[in-house]
Amino acid sequence: MSLEPQPRLRVLVVDDEAKLTELLKLELEVEGYDVDISSDGASGLIRSRSEPAPDLIVLDWNLPDFNGLDICQRIRAGGSTTPILMLTGNDEITDRVKALDAGVDDYLLKPFSIDELMARLRAMHRRSETSSGFSEQSDVKDLLEVSDLKMNTVTRDVSRGDRAIRLSVKEYNLLNFLMRSAGRVLERQEIMKGVWGEDFYGDDNLLDVYIRYLRQKVDTKDAPPLIHTVRGVGFILREESN
Repeated sequence: MSLEPQPRLRVLVVDDEAKLTELLKLELEVEGYDVDISSDGASGLIRSRSEPAPDLIVLDWNLPDFNGLDICQRIRAGGSTTPILMLTGNDEITDRVKALDAGVDDYLLKPFSIDELMARLRAMHRRSETSSGFSEQSDVKDLLEVSDLKMNTVTRDVSRGDRAIRLSVKEYNLLNFLMRSAGRVLERQEIMKGVWGEDFYGDDNLLDVYIRYLRQKVDTKDAPPLIHTVRGVGFILREESN
């Protein structure tokens, strides 16, 4: 009995460096991908919305017409969840946070090895398939509550008491993970895997940055703290007992 051939994954590469895109196209096609190339942000945005839609996007931070972050935000604003790998020469942690907040799934510093780029693309695709399966589970709670902190996982509304809390995508995902495990000490690596994915290659200092962001929004001066550090281990979300 013959098996149906698996469809080839389509990768959209948006970068204005001709030599680099030629190399990426060659290497990706050798690995079995179909490849589309865009040399500027405007055409990249159009191709990201065209059919057949890309399965993965490789996006450069610095483009001749648009900032890569702007392109990513526009892609996400259109409802696309296609995994995006950002290519960048910016090594500052604040830049990484900006990229992740804009909707980037992973980032890769230039110059990079082709092997690492391929590994990151495979990892992003695995994570996207896992996330898709998770979102279809019927036993996920629609409303999470810890003390006066509430999260509606359908509308993605978050509030504490009568105060609405606005969160970035990654802040929301981190708080969601903490609330689902409320009352349990979570190790740093467990949180990183749960929020950034098992195959995430980034610096775990990002976790400290996002925990600080969450505390500024959730644990205000007029309310008892809910996010606690367990020194040498990780973090726990719980209401302090009197």
